[in-house]
Amino acid sequence: MQRILLVEDDRAIVSALREYLTSEGFETAAADSQSGAEELLSRQSYDLLLVDVSLRSGSGYGVCTIARQRDIPVIFLTANGDESSVVTGLDMGAEDYIVKPFRPRELLSRIRGVLRRSGGRDTLVRLQNVTVDTERGTVTKSGREIPLSALEYRLLVVFLNNRGRLLSRNRLLEEIWDAAGDFVNDNTLTVYIKRLREKIEDDPQNPTIIKTVRGLGYRVD
Repeated sequence: MQRILLVEDDRAIVSALREYLTSEGFETAAADSQSGAEELLSRQSYDLLLVDVSLRSGSGYGVCTIARQRDIPVIFLTANGDESSVVTGLDMGAEDYIVKPFRPRELLSRIRGVLRRSGGRDTLVRLQNVTVDTERGTVTKSGREIPLSALEYRLLVVFLNNRGRLLSRNRLLEEIWDAAGDFVNDNTLTVYIKRLREKIEDDPQNPTIIKTVRGLGYRVD
């Protein structure tokens, strides 16, 4: 699964983008300063950085310099649409530059384009005989495509982003809350897990992909 580091100090933008990118199959981390980005880069590898030029602490250009030293592609996010800012960012080695406010689908298209050009990691994730293509947003089982609703796919992506981790029902509710524009409560979560199991498990009554940890939650290994 491809990892994106978002370097942005506007909490509303961070929250919205993390939710959106997670729903599209990306593992997303965030930092609100140059030093915070440096710390995360020292501990984890990333396939792409989304960087705001104007940070309250440090500089987006400084983050870009560090990222390029590690051969990580960068897309700048900025409210400054003037030509000099664009040229400066591209001259520093940024792959692309998008001006706020932007449409999420446009940003997603640019992200995928940059990852294709930079030879990003495999976007196919396999769970036994189930394959998830996080770039195309498709799921196949034994070679046949499985139609999932937006919320079913979002739930599956949450599990993929947390493979090997125990996820409580409350954590799952927080992750998928209103992802498809529908009200999600504890009973609804039960229904969606049941539906997802019916689509991806060989034996939904004895699941081997989405495992129940009694009294605690669920886990996908």
